[in-house]
Formats: sequence, structure tokens, C-alpha cells
Amino acid sequence: MRVNTILLGAFALEAQAIWLNGRKPTLETPWSDIIDMPLVAVAAAVNPTTGELVTWASEKNSSFAVHGDRVTQTAVFSPTGCAVRHYSVSNTNHDMFCPGISLDFKGRIVVTGGDTEEKTSIYDGNGWTPAADMNIGRGYHSSATTSDGRIFTIGGSFSGGIGGKHGEIYDGDKNEWTLLSNVSAQQILTNDEGGLYRSDNHAWLFAWSNGSVLQAGPSTKMHWFDTRGNGSVTFAGTRNNDGDAMAGTVAMYDANHGKILSLGGAPSYNDSDATANAHIITINEAGGPVTVETLEPMHSARAFANSVILPDGTVFVVGGQTHPMVFTDSNSSMIPELWDPKTKKFTELPAMPIPRNYHSTAILLGEGTIFTGGGGLCPSECDVNHLNANTFYPPYLIAADGVSLATRPNITHVENPKLSVGGTIVASLSQPAAPHEELQFSMIRMGSVTHTVNTDQRRVVLSPQAANATTFTLNLPRDPGVLLPGYWYLFALINGVPSKAATILIEP
Repeated sequence: MRVNTILLGAFALEAQAIWLNGRKPTLETPWSDIIDMPLVAVAAAVNPTTGELVTWASEKNSSFAVHGDRVTQTAVFSPTGCAVRHYSVSNTNHDMFCPGISLDFKGRIVVTGGDTEEKTSIYDGNGWTPAADMNIGRGYHSSATTSDGRIFTIGGSFSGGIGGKHGEIYDGDKNEWTLLSNVSAQQILTNDEGGLYRSDNHAWLFAWSNGSVLQAGPSTKMHWFDTRGNGSVTFAGTRNNDGDAMAGTVAMYDANHGKILSLGGAPSYNDSDATANAHIITINEAGGPVTVETLEPMHSARAFANSVILPDGTVFVVGGQTHPMVFTDSNSSMIPELWDPKTKKFTELPAMPIPRNYHSTAILLGEGTIFTGGGGLCPSECDVNHLNANTFYPPYLIAADGVSLATRPNITHVENPKLSVGGTIVASLSQPAAPHEELQFSMIRMGSVTHTVNTDQRRVVLSPQAANATTFTLNLPRDPGVLLPGYWYLFALINGVPSKAATILIEP
């Protein structure tokens, strides 16, 4: 067995190679070998400057304590070397278990609340530093980076007291939190059987134009938040026949046209039947009513699942339970699905090797593969702790014969990897596309995920204009509510097969 060892202080971890004994991914076996992790990856975020994945658990690697030690066990996974660095973050006095997470315009990972309910910590690619405390302590909330660069948050009665978790916003330049007196958390509440402790959890937040944020769920009623001044709330509509969808999952797969896919969820956080419901929510204009289209349902009902946007616009749905129960592997939805926006249909994929339920994560990597990990992390040690991960190779990486790797385009150079909203990317490929081949470009904003919530990922499509056979200009959207500044993956696709990503920094 081939292993890689990385030392960091007193900690070392041997990480298994992703593919062992000469095995390769195929259409029928797209899951990598198990990657041993030192902790349960309850949260994860991409480090844009390295492409590595920063993951973390709680004060301990495989259990948590409410108001325990103000430390966080962290592991950094390197996809290219399949290596892991494990360390404990103590300098911020912040247990970052069950937080809100957002990547800001600079690519910094901004983590708010959680078990240490008032704290804010920031990872800048080199290490963690403390930032200003929130005005309201919270956990199980969500946050979203807005089009003006600030970070909005709402909800979160898991910690810091129950109720009153109204909106507030963080200005990173000033290192200052400001309460939005006219943005009440009352608007986002579900009718959860667990009461207010559960009903303001995990809001589905999507930043849009002019500092606005759409709350698309999990309550069946949706709302717009205007984060300017003291803020305001406007009713945006309901998700047709969909009820409250707590612990459902959402993805803005087509930001050019304001389209969001919503999937699954359950009426209550725990011990209620999940649905297989699927909807497309379309933003028409900031502050206005949204349009909702009911789709054919998923093959499996799911709550506690994760969804990942892929370069070709498909959405990968993985994990969850048909009847959500925290800290169990019962009722696991083991068959992942792939949703195609062209056909609006779901296709079942080969089964997961390990259940990924409550406290699991899934996120896109720059290779075009998907990291899936975690699940478990009980209040005390339990037999459903999954201190491991896998990578998944989507069907677009497999050739038509089902067993060979697809030939991928190669982005050899990006003339301007740092540019402003509305600018023009100049990208070169290693060889031209053949006349019968379809060439596309897309960008996906680098993500963060915990508790089914990833408010950072979104996809835009770019229309290539040929400068010559291998060099193309790509005009960017002009609205920062669509092309949210920060770090993005740039993919070239030929006949749906993506390149490895180039890294692009979009500035305001």
C-alpha cells in the first residue's frame, strides 16, 4: 500500500493513495479507495491559493461537547498528493463546530459562530486569525457573501440562546458587525416539531444584485433581504406544493439566468419523512417574485444530502436519509444521483461505499472530481463516525467505452487570471477543438460546505470568441450579483468533458 506522510508540529498522518493496486475509475466503479482522515469532516472549504481542502470537526476529532474547549480540530487535504496535514486551532478561542461559512472577495474563509457562538475566525490561506465578534451568538445559521463584499447572516438557535437570531452583516474592511434592525429571523421560520431551536436553522441564502440576498428556503415561504441601511424584507413567493424542507439542499447551477435547484428536505429536522421533491427557482429581479417550476422528483427521498454543481451544469446529489435521524446510518440513501438541466431528469449512479448523512460534506475540487467525507460526530464516541473520505469521478471523466479515462482539454495559459467583474478573460488551450466538437467554457465559484449548506458555489457560462485556433476571449457578466467576486474555477469543456480548472480571481 502506497502512502504519503506529512509532518506538522507534533502531528502526522499517513494518507492512502486515492487509487490503489493499479485500479482506475470506470463508469461502474467511480469511487476512489477510502482516504483515511484524522477527523470527521463536518465542514470543508477550498483554499483558493493552493487548491487544497480545509476541513474541520469540533474540539475533538470524533465527538463534540456544547461549550467545550474553544479549539477546533482541523485537517488540510491535498487532492494532488493525497496527503493530509492535521492540527489544532486554538489561537482564535473558537470551536468552529456548526458554523456559518463564506468565502469573501479575497478568497478568505470566514467562519462565524457555531459552538463558540459569538466568534468570527478567518483563514487567509496561511493560518487562522480572530475577527470581530458577532452581535448575536448563533449556530446552525447560514451566511452569504453579498455583491458589495460584506457577509450577511441570519438564524441559528442551535447555540447562543433560542430565538431572536435576526440579520446582521460583516464588513471585513472595517472588521465590524452591524445589526440590520429591519431584518427579522421570524420570516425564515419553519414549523419544525423541534420548535424554535430547529426552525431557524440552515437558511438557503443566495446573494444577488445591489446587496440583496434571496432566502429560498428551507421554509416554504421565500423572502428577499435588502442588506443596505437597516435592511428590509420582501416576500418572494412559495415553492409551489413543496412544504418546509429542513436539511434539504440547493444549488445555483445557472447564475446567468438566476436558476437554483432545490432538492429534498423534511418537515422537521429530526425524525420525519424526507421528500424527493425537486424544483427550479428562477430569480427575475432583485426584490421581485421568483418563479418556481416543479420537477419530476429524485429517485430517492433525502434529507442531510449534499449537492455539488459540476462544470457541465449537471448537479451531483449525494448522501442523506429517507427518514432523517441525527447520529445514525439508518435509512441511508446510498445511491447518488445526477440531475441534467437539459432533460430535467435524474440519473442514478453507482452506490456510495460509505453512508454520508448528518455531518457529512461534499464539494467540487479543481480536478473536476468531488470530495465526499464525514458523517457522525456524536456528543460522545459512536459507531457511525466516519473519519474518512472518498473522491468521486463524474461520468464526464470516463470515455464512451466505460473503462478508459476521457481525453480532456487542457488550459495552458490564462493571460489575465485576476480581473474585474465585466472584464474579458483570454485563455489558451493546448490544441484546437475539431470541427465536429463543441467547445464551451464555464466558471464555478469555489465553495464551502457544512450541514448541507454551500452558499458560495454557483456556475456561470461564458461564450468563447476565437482569437485563433487555440486562444479564446471570454466576456464576463457585468453584475457582481451574478458573477460574485472572489476565486473561481475556470473550465474548458469539449463535448462535455472538462479540463482541469484554472484559478481566476474576480475583483469588484
